[in-house]
Amino acid sequence: MRQSIRPGGLLACLAATLTFGLGTGTGMAQTSQDNLPEMGTAAQETLSIDDENRLGRMVMREVRESGALLEDPEVGEYIQSLGLKLSSQAQDGGRSFNFFLIRDNAINAFALPGGFVGVHSGLLLETRNESELAGVLAHEVAHVTQRHIARGIEAQGRTSLLSTAAVLAAILMGAGGGSSDATMGAITAAQNMAVQSQINFTRENEYEADRIGIGVLANAGFDPNAMPAFFDTMFRRTQLGPDRVPELLRTHPVTSSRIAESKDRALQYPSAAVSDSLGYALTKERVRVLSAPRGTDARDYYAALGSNEADLSLAQTYGRALAQMVGGNAQGAIATFERLRTEYPQVMQFHTALGQAQLAAGETRAALETLERARNLAPRNVPVTVRYGEALLQAGRPKRAHEVLLDLFNNVPPSQEQIRLTAKAANAAGDVADAYSYMAEYHLMGGDLLLAINQLELALSVPSLTAQQRSKFVARLQELREWLPKERNRPKPPAEQAPGERQ
Repeated sequence: MRQSIRPGGLLACLAATLTFGLGTGTGMAQTSQDNLPEMGTAAQETLSIDDENRLGRMVMREVRESGALLEDPEVGEYIQSLGLKLSSQAQDGGRSFNFFLIRDNAINAFALPGGFVGVHSGLLLETRNESELAGVLAHEVAHVTQRHIARGIEAQGRTSLLSTAAVLAAILMGAGGGSSDATMGAITAAQNMAVQSQINFTRENEYEADRIGIGVLANAGFDPNAMPAFFDTMFRRTQLGPDRVPELLRTHPVTSSRIAESKDRALQYPSAAVSDSLGYALTKERVRVLSAPRGTDARDYYAALGSNEADLSLAQTYGRALAQMVGGNAQGAIATFERLRTEYPQVMQFHTALGQAQLAAGETRAALETLERARNLAPRNVPVTVRYGEALLQAGRPKRAHEVLLDLFNNVPPSQEQIRLTAKAANAAGDVADAYSYMAEYHLMGGDLLLAINQLELALSVPSLTAQQRSKFVARLQELREWLPKERNRPKPPAEQAPGERQ
């Protein structure tokens, strides 16, 4: 069985690994990543933006395969929307950002190479308002835009991208399936080096990320005081004993002088009374339910708030009904969701929750009606469309599910999970070649270039391809092969040539 450590501990290991490097190979199996370039010569030792993107995708693939991601369309839509609102203020328009949630009760957040920013469910639940959550994200965005990872590598010297990713994969996934002793050895080495990295680099990086992040926070319309306030709250926990130190402070060292400086920096911006969005409140309750530890029942949390619904906020009412649904009483949740949808028809989370509850209760026709109505109100809304696609699949209508999900795929940048669902619908509908092509995009987004190429080759092997499909797949396959140095000059076999192209 694979071993893994929660990504909560990844930040210290990541900082150490990227700052100091851990030598050459780690004994991992050879993959398409063998073809990734070295990070440069003595004259060019910094990661390029493309290298950062590759490394980030490689690490994200391991995180996804570990099962740590909380892949929920409603949660994903909110956290990505909030993150992009902040990153758009970071004066770095050439970068793309991807924000995601880790299912872990540790209070932590982290930035990976390539603009991947993760937040633990425990941190989101610990925030007292939306500006505090935005403050943490703004801080991580600043780590990315200031290229702290690349700067750390440059300070150490020449390191291969493959070696860096291999060590990260070993830390995440148990040394590539090796022994537990090898895994713990890699983790211990990285953690020991993290101590030195904090002395040499992390303190300076944290101060810089605070300074820039507070500006991003204020410019995005949030309370600039929220960032130092949240770190101050976390710092006070350290006074309660070592076992109460949040993971965030282990990976982002906080001192009283750093908090004081960030407070002074926040005072340079106009103070503003900022109200939380309903999306923040609803997402917080949704995460509370979906991330409840094994062996616990989220219904107990809401029962402790009181049996009278008048004592609950709108978001808590929504959360309690979600807890009912997840706890096996979908029928009991339907009435609450129907009332919320009627009272707040503009809130799409109430529509999708109702559709989910109806599906869980076996009311498939009612769920389709609910979600089709929501789709008419909010065309190409990601959670609505994904939930509608899922309902169509459950209703035995894969062709329609493929059409609906493909429309979203072609018009809104998809997540990996959306691509996987679109491929599932295409396969169920008998559109096998299309399903292979979607899975090629899925693996490409995950950083596995060879597997993406393999999926396109399988797509081209499907009988009775249309001329349009063949032309499309061949063009995409050629594009991907150009990224593999050893494939650049490989002649195309006749089977991959478009009609009229053969000699």
